[in-house]
Amino acid sequence: MIRSASRAANTRHMGSDLQGSPMHDQVSVVDFDGDEAVAEAVAGLQEAGSTRGAFFRRAGAVAGAGAAAVLLPSAVAQARSGGSKKNDIKILNFALTLEYLEAAFYAEALAVGGYTGSVLNFAQVVASHEATHVATLQGVLGSKAVKKPSFDFKGTTRHWHSFLRTSKVLEDTGVAAYQGQAPLIHQNAVLGPAGAILAVEARHAAWVRDLLYAGKSVKPAPEAFSVPMSMSEVLSAVKKTGFITS
Repeated sequence: MIRSASRAANTRHMGSDLQGSPMHDQVSVVDFDGDEAVAEAVAGLQEAGSTRGAFFRRAGAVAGAGAAAVLLPSAVAQARSGGSKKNDIKILNFALTLEYLEAAFYAEALAVGGYTGSVLNFAQVVASHEATHVATLQGVLGSKAVKKPSFDFKGTTRHWHSFLRTSKVLEDTGVAAYQGQAPLIHQNAVLGPAGAILAVEARHAAWVRDLLYAGKSVKPAPEAFSVPMSMSEVLSAVKKTGFITS
């Protein structure tokens, strides 16, 4: 029941800025049903006898009125002790799939958005970061890297406001995904870069809030703790956007 409350709280905060927009501007990443989809995009993650649902598990405790999940040092140590180099490869490929998605989104935004000022600056900087994340993960994985999927962002990059709203959801999902996988990383050589990417994704999430909520009485950080997402939750969320087409 505590876990359900935590997920519900996280879902409300992630979806609040998507309400009331035209259907083509909405990104349905908050209605989790446990569907382990986007098989084509993550086919390279599979090993014989493995499942995506077993790829991540949530480790944490509950704190605050929002019932946010918090990773404790003991839980992190226990999760890492049960990891393996093979699982680290799966984690990196999962991260690469998300980075492909984000990099393609920002590249399209720059190509078709016609943004100006602070929104253009945000799109340019974040596009560069996401492209660097992709190149870095590809370099680490080498021949074991999953292939880049095809994408359709359904017009969300055509206007600066729908772009920012979609960016917020993608960045929030990325942060939660990295937070969910970090305790399962076995090798310090992998944990370091993953942690560095997580920190930058969190800064992107903060930056887009500054742009999106400028002049509005909206709490940019309504909870004291960030709630991680499992792999199955993230894949289900990504599937519901319809952004990955092959």
